[in-house]
Amino acid sequence: MYRKWMGGAVGIAAGIVLFAGTVQGQAPNEVNTGYFGDVAIKGYDPVAYFTQNGAVPGKPEFTYRWLGATWQFASSGNRDLFIQDPAKYAPQYGGYCADGVSFGTVTTNIDPKAWRIIEGKLYLSYDPGAADGFEKNPNKLPDSKKHWSEVQNTLESEKVGKDWQQASR
Repeated sequence: MYRKWMGGAVGIAAGIVLFAGTVQGQAPNEVNTGYFGDVAIKGYDPVAYFTQNGAVPGKPEFTYRWLGATWQFASSGNRDLFIQDPAKYAPQYGGYCADGVSFGTVTTNIDPKAWRIIEGKLYLSYDPGAADGFEKNPNKLPDSKKHWSEVQNTLESEKVGKDWQQASR
């Protein structure tokens, strides 16, 4: 009986270690969709930042699901470009505020009109002043890259907490 109990306990402990390692080692597969809904960049077209040099609202008839979020586009052509290479057009840091990430914090609320393309990558911020500061301060980009893994851990911890709360109801 002792062996049977120990075998079960070892199995449970191994499962907990495996689960904890998975949670800490994985990047969140989620995109910032704000506080409600599942639409990335508040419905703005990620491709338009590159092709039209501006924040252009997407249309509900031109959508694509990627990384658990709905992405909207101003045209079918922009949607097709995104489908071919989503990582090229998607905002860095899952669409969370790049300025916040540079401090090691999570800022969910972004302004789609507060953006910059730096070194060929799209960065979103919570307001135009933060976007301007992110671009002009030479330490912001390296700092955001340095802090991104801890921000990911925070996001993953919050997600696990929410999932746990929902499962226990």
